[in-house]
Order: sequence, then structure tokens, then C-alpha cells
Amino acid sequence: MSTKDWLEKDYYKILGVPKDADAAAIKKAYRNLARKLHPDRNSTDKVAEARFKEVSEAYSVLSSPEKRKEYDEARSLFGSGFRIPTGAGSGTGGTFNFDLGDLFGGSAPGQTGGLGDVFGGLFGQRTRSTPPRRGADVESEVTVGFTEAVDGVTVPLRMTSASACTACAGTGARSGTVPRVCPTCNGTGHTSAQVGGRFSLSEPCRECKGRGLVVDDPCPVCGGSGRGTTSRVMQVRIPAGVRDGQRIRLKGKGAPGERGGPPGDLYVTVHAQPHPVFGRRGEHLTVTVPVTFPEATLGAEIKVPTLGGSPVTLKIPPGTPNGRTFRVRGRGARRADGTRGDLLVTVDVLVPQRVDGKAKEALETFRDVTGGDDIRADLMRLAAKGG
Repeated sequence: MSTKDWLEKDYYKILGVPKDADAAAIKKAYRNLARKLHPDRNSTDKVAEARFKEVSEAYSVLSSPEKRKEYDEARSLFGSGFRIPTGAGSGTGGTFNFDLGDLFGGSAPGQTGGLGDVFGGLFGQRTRSTPPRRGADVESEVTVGFTEAVDGVTVPLRMTSASACTACAGTGARSGTVPRVCPTCNGTGHTSAQVGGRFSLSEPCRECKGRGLVVDDPCPVCGGSGRGTTSRVMQVRIPAGVRDGQRIRLKGKGAPGERGGPPGDLYVTVHAQPHPVFGRRGEHLTVTVPVTFPEATLGAEIKVPTLGGSPVTLKIPPGTPNGRTFRVRGRGARRADGTRGDLLVTVDVLVPQRVDGKAKEALETFRDVTGGDDIRADLMRLAAKGG
């Protein structure tokens, strides 16, 4: 009978008795159920056969004072509602799937965790003393130009991370000496304490702080920790189309793992510098182009700059209002699939600050010719109407 069964199965519920039931009540409940579910009376009923085995299992535990005490302690330790989901497919009924090895010490390569690591020698199982440990994740920042953010760029990035001390090769002991096995935990790095019955909880050894080794003559460089720092320069690829403030994950480029564990990840926050002409709107670039009053009124063909390319010709139709936006396809930021967004061109109609001479006469003539209609009539009517 496994520890998993004790944690999953509610034997009191199986027999239909309360948790404070005495031995006589437990025996009576078992006999009634066993008589009803016995295979001799249900030779072809597989469900009844399975129930009979379950009832017999529950009775074998609850009828023994010693086993019942251990069972109650286990259930009390984890809570009576504790359940271990099982199965290889998708979880159903509100449960989900995970490996029992994760729970009782069998963590995936390069990972620590699970109740086996937390509780150590729980249920008589002893955890490994030096499991592989995944390296720490590293955070960094980089600043790139506007064009580099749009087109992508490879930048050098200096990384400083923890590593084995070069003076003592990671032992923590002065050169010429070696650490000794911790006498308190015998090199396991953990000590255990009895909780009750057959259960014990482990914790990192206080003598060696979980290392399993004691350093009598510490290394003067690392102070006995066995850890140092290493600096390296790596080439980091910033993908095309990255946004200002975007966080990029580079898998396996973080701090190295310990005892064969995998390295951590590198997270780079990208800061893109602004451009004096162009802006960004997602995958599209933006630009504001000034046009004259005659160009907006009569229509025109104007030159529009593009990022890193030749200018394009944009046709402005007659009567173009100030602030209207036109789309030049394929001249924007690069997408993940290699295609580009669009260039969004907004026109800014400029009003002359000073007009004199023939220009003034021409505008006065234009005013007289077009001044028949009150262009603010609707505005005044709506304002007078109110809400």
C-alpha cells in the first residue's frame, strides 16, 4: 500500500463511518459492505468487485490501531482534501496532470522543487543530497537606434554572472586544502526531524548550510563560498520590429547551472531611441508632411521621405483637409514574417504668416469670390440649440 493511496483515499468515507468511529462501528460497517459486495454474490459485476477490494483495503488500515494512527497523521499533515491527480491525458473533473516524481523528489533534469525537495525524507524516502540546479535568470537592458529597432540589429552585450571561484575551483577551501564531509549530515546537506510515527521532515543542514561539506580554511578570494563572478561579451540579436520597452527572452543565455543543471534565461529590455522625422504605430511608420494652402486646395503631387529608402511620390487630391492621413503600402516596419507594414503620411496644411503684394490681392479676391456662404452657420445653429 503506497503513501499516495493514503493521501488520496478517504477510508472513512469508503466505509461510510465518521472519523471518530470506534472499532466496533468500523467492524460493523465493513461486514455490512463486505456481505453486500462479496464476489460470490456478484461474480459478474466488476464494479462490485472493485468496491469490495477498496472496502477491504480501508478496513485493513482502520481496524489496526497502529496503521490507523499513521494514516490519520498523514491525512492531518497534508489536509484531508489533498488529492494527487493522475492520468496521461488531459485532466478532467477539475484535476490536472503532473508527474508524481515531481511531488516526491523526482524533479525534471535541471530543476529542483516538489515536496520531495521541500520535505526531504518524508515517508522514509531520502532525497538526493546534491540535485542539479538551474541557473538564475538574468535581466539586462540595451538601447538601439530607431532604424535598428525597425530593421533588427545584433549588439554586443557584456554579461556578469556567478561562477565557480577560479582560486579554489569552487571548493571554497584555500589552495592546498580540501573541505571535509559535514559530520552533522554526513554529507547529505540535510538533517531530518521526526514528526510522528513513520513521518519525518528534512531541512538544510545548519552546520554546512546545505552543502554537505565543511570548510575549515576558507579561500581568501571567495571567503569560502566557492562562488565567483565571470564577465563575458555575447552577441545578442534584436529582432526586426521590436518596440520601445519590449522585453525579449533569450533561452539558455542566463547564468550557468550548478551540478550539471541547465543555464537560466536572459531577459533583455530594449529601449528604442526616437527619430526626428518618423514615428511608430505598431507595424506601421508615421510621418507628418507639410503642404501649402494651394497644394491642399488645388491638389498636388508631393515627395514623401521613407525610412532608409528613396522618397516616394504621393498624390494629394484637391480639397484635402488639414490632418488627413494617406497610406503608402509596404514602407513601414518589418513584420515577423519578413513583410513590412505601411507608411502613414499625415498632411499639415501650412498657413502663411505674412502675405503682401500680389499674394495678398489674390487672397482678397479669393475671399470675395467664395465668401457667399457662411461656413459657421451650422456651428452657430447647433450651439444655440444646446443639449
